[in-house]
Amino acid sequence: MSRLHAIESKILTLVEAQRRMAMWHMKGDKVVFTNGCFDLLHQGHVTYLAKAAGLGDHLVVGVNADDSVRRLEKGSDRPINPEAARAFVLASLGVVDMVVIFNQDTPEELIHALTPDVLVKGADYDPNETNAAAKTYIVGSDFVRKNGGEVCVVEIVNGFSTTGIVNKMKKG
Repeated sequence: MSRLHAIESKILTLVEAQRRMAMWHMKGDKVVFTNGCFDLLHQGHVTYLAKAAGLGDHLVVGVNADDSVRRLEKGSDRPINPEAARAFVLASLGVVDMVVIFNQDTPEELIHALTPDVLVKGADYDPNETNAAAKTYIVGSDFVRKNGGEVCVVEIVNGFSTTGIVNKMKKG
């Protein structure tokens, strides 16, 4: 298999992802899930993903589809990179085992469909928050816990954000 094909084979549809997850779970592997837009991949993202991957045997990344990013109101010029390009760049990382694009506003349906063992978000979220309306609530956390999984947060690298990079580029 070529290296290009190896990258492309990590980007799966939901049905393909469910099959691969079932295989991993049959082997007793611990699967970690996280999600985000990952519009302009930077050191903060890569550090976050590496830490998340360290919490299990496989890392699955849910990527917001273009329409989903626009609904998140991150700016009229976002996403900068289309969903296929964002998924491809993520899949090229050695710490990422699978990428699935989702079009919903939250990854809730994707989390229910995949049933990861560990759900991870950045430390600006609260793994103990149970109020779904709270800004620090981790979507899918109740479901993951009910299915025997764990919910974790990892520290964020200060000084790196896509919005910050975009603003810096606009200033010239």
